[in-house]
Amino acid sequence: MISLLSLERILSGLGSCRVGVYGDLFLDRYLEIDGGLDEPSIETGLTAYQIVRVRSQPGAAGTVINNLHALGVGSIEIFSMRGDDGEGYELAQALGRMKGVGTEHLLVEPSRRTPTYTKPMYELPGASPRELNRLDIKNRERLPKTLETRLWEGLESSIERLDALIVLDQVSQIDCGVITTNGISRLADLQARHPGKLILADSRERIGEFKAVTIKPNRDEVAKILGLSSAPSPEDISQTISRLAKDRSQSVFCTLSQDGILHAHPGHSSVHASAPPVTGPIDVVGAGDSVSAALAAACASGATIAEAMGLAMLVASVTIRQIGTTGIAPPDALRKAIHGIY
Repeated sequence: MISLLSLERILSGLGSCRVGVYGDLFLDRYLEIDGGLDEPSIETGLTAYQIVRVRSQPGAAGTVINNLHALGVGSIEIFSMRGDDGEGYELAQALGRMKGVGTEHLLVEPSRRTPTYTKPMYELPGASPRELNRLDIKNRERLPKTLETRLWEGLESSIERLDALIVLDQVSQIDCGVITTNGISRLADLQARHPGKLILADSRERIGEFKAVTIKPNRDEVAKILGLSSAPSPEDISQTISRLAKDRSQSVFCTLSQDGILHAHPGHSSVHASAPPVTGPIDVVGAGDSVSAALAAACASGATIAEAMGLAMLVASVTIRQIGTTGIAPPDALRKAIHGIY
């Protein structure tokens, strides 16, 4: 558990930090449905759900951005793209409300759709909301080389002034999102040219393809990378993560759900941080992104690895308590969480 003293020191330094976010930027759109207002459709006989509120916020890489902003990171640079469409307009509005978020390298491309997760939240009087089937908008055509070149021109011109770079590969369809196979390869070269800079990668499907940069897999993803038949046991996980870091010559943060997080660096012993106990309802959507944001922000501020992991676990313990949304953990919420106040 991170100490209050360490927390305050990290928070006090975040205002001068510059963190880049390179990856798939989505719009998260929540449709709040009042089940007490259901109407039958005259035309189809099906139930017509009545939406009483619409909430839109940045999602996927945008969830990382939300959490960096909530922590108080002074400058956040986006390296991504959106469509020239209604969803893109909503996304731009949401980003525009956050001070310190730079969109100079957020490309607006008419030939692409703004990826969107639409989440209908159905609530009956006296009951908790439940999420209905999600509606996804994604680009299912490969990213044109010209757009990838423009993205990398922005990243290459900015990397020197960044204290850390977070990479989020959200799109499962190969080469259809911002992070392409070529982009993954170029990240290794970028890290080689900037060996002291944290480049932290997370991927929905392809974490094992990221070389040289720091990766953040979970237990199951570690097993997949190493070709194991099952996830490592709690007794073996530390040794397994150390083996992974040594074999691949890269740093690894492995998230362990309620068991915390492990870090291994080639040639060093692994470091573990436990997760604060959490009771009651939780919503883990976006928790991994909040962990990435906290790790990168803390490291950018000069925190030790142990402190960064302690902060990340504290942040996650706050965000997972926020039901029906991808949560954030502002400083006051973190201070309360240290004292077990939620």
